[in-house]
Amino acid sequence: MEIWRNGSRPSAKGPEDWFTGTVRIDAPFAGDGGARVGGATVTFEPGARTAWHTHPLGQTLIVTVGLGRVQREGFALEEIRPGDVVWIAPHEKHWHGASPNFAMTHIAIAETLDGKVVDWMEKVSDEDYASVTS
Repeated sequence: MEIWRNGSRPSAKGPEDWFTGTVRIDAPFAGDGGARVGGATVTFEPGARTAWHTHPLGQTLIVTVGLGRVQREGFALEEIRPGDVVWIAPHEKHWHGASPNFAMTHIAIAETLDGKVVDWMEKVSDEDYASVTS
């Protein structure tokens, strides 16, 4: 068993190649000894979001604070709020982030398959981000 104490790991900035806007990644975690699960707490400032991406074994998001957005390719954008749990199926192209006026924090959990946890793609355009159709 390991315990990582709050404040014992520095925050990291979300890389510009994978995110639009200001994104902070805190306390990333990963299993060891053959475990495949990993994740982090991710905070998106208003308007910030991921690029389009997929996960080989899917992803679970647990919204803890704020108001966010999530969209899978070919479907309407959805609002997400604290307490919402989002399951994204394996290989489902999607993005997620904050709403235009409110920050959002979620815990992101995904498993590694053959050394890969995510496939990053193109950034979400401002037009797509603003197209609230749900």
